Amino acid sequence: MSQQATEFTHRLVPSPAGRIHVVEQGTGPLVLLVHGFPECWYSWRHQLPALAAAGYRAAAVDLRGYGRSSRPGDVAAYRMLDLVADNAAVVHALGEESAVIVGHDWGAAVAAQSALSRPDLFRAVGLLSVPYSPRGEPRPSDVFTRLGGDEEEFYVSYFQEPGRAEAEIEPDVRGWLAGFYAAMSADTMPVPPAPDPHFVSRGGTLRDRFPGRLPSWLGEGDLDVYAGEFERTGLSGALSLYRNMDRDWEDLADYDGAPLTQPSLFIGGALDASTQWMADAIDAFPTTLPGLVSSHLLDGCGHWVQQERPAETNRLLTDWLAALPG
Repeated sequence: MSQQATEFTHRLVPSPAGRIHVVEQGTGPLVLLVHGFPECWYSWRHQLPALAAAGYRAAAVDLRGYGRSSRPGDVAAYRMLDLVADNAAVVHALGEESAVIVGHDWGAAVAAQSALSRPDLFRAVGLLSVPYSPRGEPRPSDVFTRLGGDEEEFYVSYFQEPGRAEAEIEPDVRGWLAGFYAAMSADTMPVPPAPDPHFVSRGGTLRDRFPGRLPSWLGEGDLDVYAGEFERTGLSGALSLYRNMDRDWEDLADYDGAPLTQPSLFIGGALDASTQWMADAIDAFPTTLPGLVSSHLLDGCGHWVQQERPAETNRLLTDWLAALPG
């Protein structure tokens, strides 16, 4: 980290959130990188130098509520359209007229909506781990409740009540993050008959089902970076994205069923629950992503695609970027 970090430029830029922390490397066309949960700009540490070397201005943000970006106190301040407005503000603050946007996990949803609602700014979109699925029926909370059934609760439902997940996580942020990352990594994820770590037993916690060792991609120093950020900020801002899913569903009614037409890329892990649960969304790409350039499922890869398989991800990203219209 230390050698690479000397080449990174950190800045705080104004946005509707207050300020957004941006980490940059390189010069050329702007590529905006948007992380997921529970991460920060650091999840793109392998991509920043690779994109810079390929002739791009790579800029990784901390979403509002994360890292060094502003953390509004109101849960409703973490709506999807607010996150889109932050991304637009970053592009303008960096003095650019357009950008390619690439997102992972929650960042994939934010990148997709940024491209949908601001096609004037975002000329192409790359999605990692979470496939694009247009807004539709039913209401998200109804879906998540049904997934849990009587004996278990889906993790997204578990995250809904302010303070509940924080009470589990914040007494031992580092240990919880280590377990969460391991639960969704190819080399450490539990396999049947072990209980699924995406669910919580009634009266239990997510931690109850976490593995007890670090995945190969996550060094102690990497974990220190993530833990240090969340020990300082707490988890409420990050979790607020989950707590706005029904509000987002209402806010985005005008985009019901909308295809994402810009040139696009999808990279997912074949062992990731996101790609398995959303296999129908991937099958629908010819309709929902008519500008799709290429779609890739990486064998033996879990959820943390750009960190588990950095070299392959970098190659796919730079090949795709090089083929985009100027």
